Amino acid sequence: MQSDPLNDAMSTIKNAAMVGKSECVIKPSSKLIGRVLKVMQENGYINQFEFVEDGKAGVFKVKMEGKINNCGVIKPRYSVKKVDMEHFEARFLPAQDFGVLIVSTTEGVISHVKAKELGIGGKLLAYVY
Repeated sequence: MQSDPLNDAMSTIKNAAMVGKSECVIKPSSKLIGRVLKVMQENGYINQFEFVEDGKAGVFKVKMEGKINNCGVIKPRYSVKKVDMEHFEARFLPAQDFGVLIVSTTEGVISHVKAKELGIGGKLLAYVY
């Protein structure tokens, strides 16, 4: 039984990156996983991804870029204000301006850099570097 599909997806991506695979399949899919993959694609951590309907929940086929050192979900999903963002950057990312926190905000799922530019906070979902 899967309790957290986002955690399973990030683990699949991390394992594929560690082994050096060029592609991985994430199942089951969800809108949240798709939005997190979009943020990873915008920041250059994955090449492209596509949704494939399989008659159930569907799957995502992800083409790897080879730039992921580590990725994972943040549990519990902390609510973070704009002013507290640097505290969580120091906690989850290895260095300043290295890696991305993925945040769910009122503007959608975006990176912490964009959230700082917009001056908004949200809930921390994942990190990747």
